[in-house]
Amino acid sequence: MKKVIIVGILALGVAAFFYFGLGEYFSLTVLQENRDRLLDFTAANYLLAMVIFVGVYIAQTAFSLPGGAILTMAGGLLFGAVFGTLLVNIGATVGATLAFLAARYVLRDWVERKFGATLEPLQNGFADNAFSYLLMLRLIPAIPFFVLNLAAGLTRMRLGAYAAATALGILPGSFVFAYAGRKLGSINSLGEILSTPVILAFVFLALLALLPVVYRKLKARKQN
Repeated sequence: MKKVIIVGILALGVAAFFYFGLGEYFSLTVLQENRDRLLDFTAANYLLAMVIFVGVYIAQTAFSLPGGAILTMAGGLLFGAVFGTLLVNIGATVGATLAFLAARYVLRDWVERKFGATLEPLQNGFADNAFSYLLMLRLIPAIPFFVLNLAAGLTRMRLGAYAAATALGILPGSFVFAYAGRKLGSINSLGEILSTPVILAFVFLALLALLPVVYRKLKARKQN
């Protein structure tokens, strides 16, 4: 019965998001048009603005809804690149952990039916080197955030390791978009943020995250 209730809440949240067209508010244009209004509200209600921002980010991530990049830019705009990144990290990590738990304890059967074949390579990687593998995947912007949440939930990865790898892995990307939020007026599209040098930097960090995995495999071969 509990699973049915939780699934109902998730389905209701996603349905409400699309039915009421809330996705229209998670756009670069809307953020730019409401820049001054958001800054004024934050200046007058700083603590409340923090709570609302983190709460919205948790809900957006937990329900696997679109708009993460815009929210991260909003965090940078309202709270600064560094503190905004911290708030984003808290909201995204908590929300991702809730999605992880939902996938593991509630949506496991549905996710396996829906994404089973696609997620099989990820499953194999998680089985051998869960922390390093997830950290590497979090550093690659091309991989959808919600897919990793669901995939990790289907593995036997420990909750603590999942939360730690998520919090660490999303830091670089969060900072890039939060910093872009401080320069909101000069940005015309999200594609401008992920330039070639930035993408190459992410790839380099992802390769560094795999070094422990490579080391363990080489060590195991020598022992054999």
